[in-house]
Amino acid sequence: MNTIPTIKTNVAAISIFASAGMAAAKFAVGIAIGSLALISEALHSSVDVIATVITWLVVRVSDQPADEEHHYGHGKFESLSALFVIALLYVLAGGILVESWSRLREGAPPPTISAVPFVVLVIDIAVNFWRARALHRTARQTRSQALAADALHFASDVLGSLAVIVGLTLTGLGYAWGDSVAAIAVAVMISILGLRLGRSTVETLLDRAPAGASEKAAAAIRAVPGVVGVERVRVRMVGPTHFIDAIAKVPRTYPIDRVEAIKKTAQVAVAQALGDADLTFTAVPVVRDNESVRERIMVIARNSGLAVHHVTVHNLGDRLIVGIDLEVDGDMELTAAHAIAHDLERSIREDFGEDVEVDTHIEPLEPELPHGTDAVPERVETIKAALSRFAGGNGAIHDIHNVRVRNTDAGEIVNFHCRAAPSMSVIKVHENVDEIERALRRAFPSIKRVISHAEPPRA
Repeated sequence: MNTIPTIKTNVAAISIFASAGMAAAKFAVGIAIGSLALISEALHSSVDVIATVITWLVVRVSDQPADEEHHYGHGKFESLSALFVIALLYVLAGGILVESWSRLREGAPPPTISAVPFVVLVIDIAVNFWRARALHRTARQTRSQALAADALHFASDVLGSLAVIVGLTLTGLGYAWGDSVAAIAVAVMISILGLRLGRSTVETLLDRAPAGASEKAAAAIRAVPGVVGVERVRVRMVGPTHFIDAIAKVPRTYPIDRVEAIKKTAQVAVAQALGDADLTFTAVPVVRDNESVRERIMVIARNSGLAVHHVTVHNLGDRLIVGIDLEVDGDMELTAAHAIAHDLERSIREDFGEDVEVDTHIEPLEPELPHGTDAVPERVETIKAALSRFAGGNGAIHDIHNVRVRNTDAGEIVNFHCRAAPSMSVIKVHENVDEIERALRRAFPSIKRVISHAEPPRA
């Protein structure tokens, strides 16, 4: 269960009650003593109440998952709400400035000074300081712009209350203009803090990449095994989520499942680097400098949807000699099969040059055989005895074991394991095992295929 939406809504709800209570207290005291600075601060807190209600509503919407109409989720509702609150603050700041200037020009009577407004303001500072810290911590944890806006409002309330205390103190010392100047200070602080929040919000709405996010994402992707390079990384923020569009280079010789594994690894790496991240990974196949001729030919065949094996490559002076076994449907007419082989050879010449010599051996594609049944134990023992006898003829292959025989409509399929000297080369092992397999098929014509597995002796 995701607890982030609950945390955000709980913090926002607590802030509503705190804002409303302190705004009412400051407004009542401000009216009672006739302090424009205290009334201005109360109005500022009243805007905070409106802002917090909006925040509480918005975070319930912004955390909803993406849907058919909002493919990137609902995170930008927070940015829109932040802009609306900023607009309210500037309207309030403008009204305070106009009223303050009017009182300074007309010489309005100073407020009545007593201990009550100072007590209310000290309590307000303590409450707002606590709320600002709690909201700021939660905003960083959840990457919420709406909560960040709320935290900024309460931080400005602390500064505003301090300015009002200074203004009332000046008034008490006989400076009649102290209260109006304090109100102007409140308006200026509101404007400055609103400008700071507005800049961040507008940058998000304009899809400005967060500072350093592109570099971190590119570095994380570049560090993934199999990624040759990164062509482009684009980052945008929607609510707390980094949406990343990356184009990365991968070797063209990699199969699709290997590329898919690279994508998943890149997603994890980017999430670790940036936190909440949604990665769109586009893999661009590229030719590596160390790509072999055989790998290049296999890529050409794969791009043509052809099955090839036993690719041999030789250099004859300045000329390249290539031999390929091409598998096609066994029921295909020779004319069609030859056309496929001709197209493959032409593609190879286009890649390597017209002077390359290509010979293609056409053979029937092994069909997918139906499920078979295990042969009776007597038949298995007969095949095993024959394999041991044929292996004993050359002495290089021994310990025939794990023999399995299956009956299919196409014929018998034989699987067996054997052992060879650990120092023997793969070529020698293959030659000796092939000799045993050929001898077995000559002795038992019903055998369709023989599959061997050579192992070194047990330690």
